[in-house]
Amino acid sequence: MLKNILLSFLFVTLALAQNISTKLNSLLSDKFFDTCLISIQVEDLNNNKTLFKKNETILLRPASNMKILTSGTGLIFLGEDYEFTTNLYYDGYISNDTLNGNLYFEGGCDPDFVTNDFYHFVNALKEKNIRHIAGNLFGDISFKDSLYWGKGWMWDDDPSSDAPRLSALNLNDNCVTIITSENEIQLSPKTVFAELVSVNQDSAFSVTRDWLNNTNKIIIQGKSKYPDSIKVNIIKPEEYFLTVFREVLDSNKILVEGKIGFRKVNGNCKLLTSLKRKYSEVINNLNKNSDNLSAEMTLYALSEKFYGRPASAENGIKLINSIIDSLGLKSKNYRLVDGSGVSHYNVISAELIVRFLKYIYKNYPSKFKILYDSFPIGGIDGTLKNRMIATKAYNNVHAKTGTLTGVSCLSGYVTNKKGHLLAFSVMMQNFVGSSKRARDFQDKICEILSSY
Repeated sequence: MLKNILLSFLFVTLALAQNISTKLNSLLSDKFFDTCLISIQVEDLNNNKTLFKKNETILLRPASNMKILTSGTGLIFLGEDYEFTTNLYYDGYISNDTLNGNLYFEGGCDPDFVTNDFYHFVNALKEKNIRHIAGNLFGDISFKDSLYWGKGWMWDDDPSSDAPRLSALNLNDNCVTIITSENEIQLSPKTVFAELVSVNQDSAFSVTRDWLNNTNKIIIQGKSKYPDSIKVNIIKPEEYFLTVFREVLDSNKILVEGKIGFRKVNGNCKLLTSLKRKYSEVINNLNKNSDNLSAEMTLYALSEKFYGRPASAENGIKLINSIIDSLGLKSKNYRLVDGSGVSHYNVISAELIVRFLKYIYKNYPSKFKILYDSFPIGGIDGTLKNRMIATKAYNNVHAKTGTLTGVSCLSGYVTNKKGHLLAFSVMMQNFVGSSKRARDFQDKICEILSSY
């Protein structure tokens, strides 16, 4: 009896795999794949069966699928309760409403710090009745190294918000937002640190930087035909951070008499207050919105926790490589250089991604749930909000997107109609033009997986 049940189960499993293989092979026979390389692997996590694979060991650029490795490693080695901490110290002494000394912001690589967070520190100063700082406003950025971009990041991605400068003190994704309307262009936040210059209003609308002098002078050509908001990255984000804080202090009638500068916190400093942000909060923005700054700061946090300061991307990647080696693969056979996948130097495989997804699921059930929930959901939110609508993959697929020029990837989890959880990775590379056609194929693959 038991033998018959096992044979029946095996028959059903083989039939399922054949059905998926037939459907997927038919889809992949499209002429699009005559020139576009695709790597794919699908694994049934409930019975440890590989349902489909094609070119699964080929090394391709992961784009933002790199964030799967980074964020998952963050959950394992940092833990969901790890806190990105921004500290405000002071030295000297307080007399009446005057601090006869300096303020020190110690950066902890918080990627989600925004202007409103400054009010936590403003309120702490007010509680001590400090209305006048007779000294300077210093930033301590010793948490990480001095590299402001990842290896292999491309110069012509500047000034895109997808290529933010990296610092221990981050503000508003290290970007400013240009808000356009028919008659007006505004900057948010309004700050002296960035300057808007409008030129040649009869030309096509575009936004660029003062390349020659490499400054935060943002050049607007032409006029926008409709309301829009455009994020532009900022050079020297740590100075941006301190400048905007000083402006917030001014607006709250707290005067900083001295200058802005950079100095490490020393033994004479006293902690005024801290702002902490848990990794369980950061990972949602990291994956749902494919936030590059959050991924890079996670890599630095990993480095600092295990290798000390100054943190570096190389040391953070050592933690990811240690997991790759524990998967039964060899980290030396892949190249990882950043945490976000912005770099064109990264090369990994669909096989690696699926094994990693399976590893988290099998070995860390509670952390798997956090990772699973952090991924965009087909047709519901994040970078998958407008995809898979009115298909069987809708509100089913939890997966990370990835896009570079000529690269489109989708990897994550999907539940089939039998209730089995599947881990999958689809990597496409070497196509010309929009990635929409590649994404359409990925969506069809997800619909096929959802239907079996």
